[in-house]
Amino acid sequence: MFQISSRFCALLIILLTAGVVDAQNVESQESPCNAERWTETIAKFAAADEAKPPPQGGIVFVGSSSIRMWKLAKYFPDSPVINRGFGGSEICDSVYYFDTLVAKHKPRVVVFYAGDNDVAGGKSAARVLADFRSFDKRMKEKLPQARLVFVSIKPSIARWKLAGEMADANRRVAAECETDKRRLTFVDVWQPMLGEDGKPRKELFLKDGLHMNHEGYQLWTGLVSKYLHSHDQ
Repeated sequence: MFQISSRFCALLIILLTAGVVDAQNVESQESPCNAERWTETIAKFAAADEAKPPPQGGIVFVGSSSIRMWKLAKYFPDSPVINRGFGGSEICDSVYYFDTLVAKHKPRVVVFYAGDNDVAGGKSAARVLADFRSFDKRMKEKLPQARLVFVSIKPSIARWKLAGEMADANRRVAAECETDKRRLTFVDVWQPMLGEDGKPRKELFLKDGLHMNHEGYQLWTGLVSKYLHSHDQ
């Protein structure tokens, strides 16, 4: 009778375990989403919506501080824009509060910027893609006809040491957007924000080296604006 050695069994267990780990969602291998910390912020958005309901069928901008600080009425004066950015947030936070932040407004376009804080918080490029897919899943379920415009993670002076992981995350999300061009648009702000030396252009940032100034937002506005009105572009 064929006998299996204990050494072979140990090797088999290692290989099977590795397979299980590889099959697991990356979300279970990295820090969990702590979206509850935004309860008060989201409640304020809900109260504002109740007091003065934004227009339905418009354009929702959602994501982290780069969205929150974007003076939409100034840069998009002729568009029905709604700002639902909250500083420090990650992709999973917008997934968690998707109904309140996005779906309730029934937008035709959603402009999404996140992933910056994710990588800064230790999440991998693979996790950024997984969370982006979770956000897009909500879009498909709740807003199947709407366009999702994802603004790439920006290069910044303050977080330049993370450039490799951020660029990898951008590549992964860009490839994902290529799979459904009717619904998904990837807007690359990474390259336009780099100077001839291959590093972030200082003139685009505030003193903190992380957040953008007027010139930075002018650049973003020019890159994003053409995707706000038609699925055909």
